[in-house]
Amino acid sequence: MLGEPPPIDAQLTAVITSTRGFMPDSEGVALRRWGIEALTRVGRTPIIEVGSYCGRSTLWLADAARVAGGHVVTVDHHRGSEEIQPGWEHHDPSVVDPRTGRMDTLPHLRHTLESAGVEEFVTVIVGRSATVGGLLRSGASMIFIDGGHGDEEARVDAETWIPLVAPRGLLAIHDVHPDPAAGGRPPYERIYRPALDSGDFTEIDAVGSLRVLERRS
Repeated sequence: MLGEPPPIDAQLTAVITSTRGFMPDSEGVALRRWGIEALTRVGRTPIIEVGSYCGRSTLWLADAARVAGGHVVTVDHHRGSEEIQPGWEHHDPSVVDPRTGRMDTLPHLRHTLESAGVEEFVTVIVGRSATVGGLLRSGASMIFIDGGHGDEEARVDAETWIPLVAPRGLLAIHDVHPDPAAGGRPPYERIYRPALDSGDFTEIDAVGSLRVLERRS
């Protein structure tokens, strides 16, 4: 593990604070630190984020890319996952396109990246997880999975993206709740447990609901 990374500048901190999203600062700090570690140890492979939403977690990863000289590819269809649709607890009507009545977080992500000055470190791909994953076959220094939290969506994300983690690369998973009373189960049951049970990964950090696993060489 590397030493303490350089601090985040005030402009980026301000944008993170004002950006919609579900990642607490403590988890974001850990995600950034492990992103720097992954890019440094693995080399010329990107960080891939599955689930951009409005870009809050993307900013932590983009700053990791800035520090380590790497790049982030963030993947999302931008129509919203099941748990943030109208009528659900986490729905935000401000990300609904008034023209179509459908969720559209892509303009919010673009604004976030521009406001933070990190566009050069991030490539945005708009598409379904399984479709995009089938096109990206070169591997990744780090995969961060924070996509749809439904059972089927989590299963597809696991099957699509876990194989792309490079040897000694990292797999980060958000909203992992071993205690059923703490939150939804699919990220734990469909992504986290299968990765550990495969014998290919070892858990190296846990901060809040964020889990970081290392792929064995």
